[in-house]
Amino acid sequence: MTRLSVFNSPLLLGFDHFERILDRVAKTSAEGYPPYNIEQIGDNGLRITLAVAGFSMDDLSVGLEDNQLVIRGRQGEEDGTRVFLHRGIAARQFQRGFVLAEGIEVKGAALDNGLLHIDLVRQVPEPRVRSIPIQGKAAAGASPDAIAVAESRSPSRGRGQ
Repeated sequence: MTRLSVFNSPLLLGFDHFERILDRVAKTSAEGYPPYNIEQIGDNGLRITLAVAGFSMDDLSVGLEDNQLVIRGRQGEEDGTRVFLHRGIAARQFQRGFVLAEGIEVKGAALDNGLLHIDLVRQVPEPRVRSIPIQGKAAAGASPDAIAVAESRSPSRGRGQ
């Protein structure tokens, strides 16, 4: 079965990687543990906060895989000496991923009172304006080196005429 995509439009050249990103987001959005918040900090800052009660810094890892922020938690094995009458605090391993847009960088991570804070910053690029020279039909198929050689061999116009 083929899937229709809005990114198949001839007006959206080179945006096919967005489709892969959306697929990845759809797969990770079904995760419910651990709960998290995303808040804006200033004009270009973001903070992701995960509730990771019971996890120590040694139990957690934060990394970047391509353009995806991946947080993993794995608690050590229990020694078996504790006897629970009721166990309502989740102690399971988890992996939570966040797809980052281009230009978003991770500043750092901190664990405080059972909350893992990950600070992100959006790098604002300088606007680029570039002019593209238009060449004639004869030069359109020629390589830039061939054009330079042809221009150096041609007699200059306007002299002695």
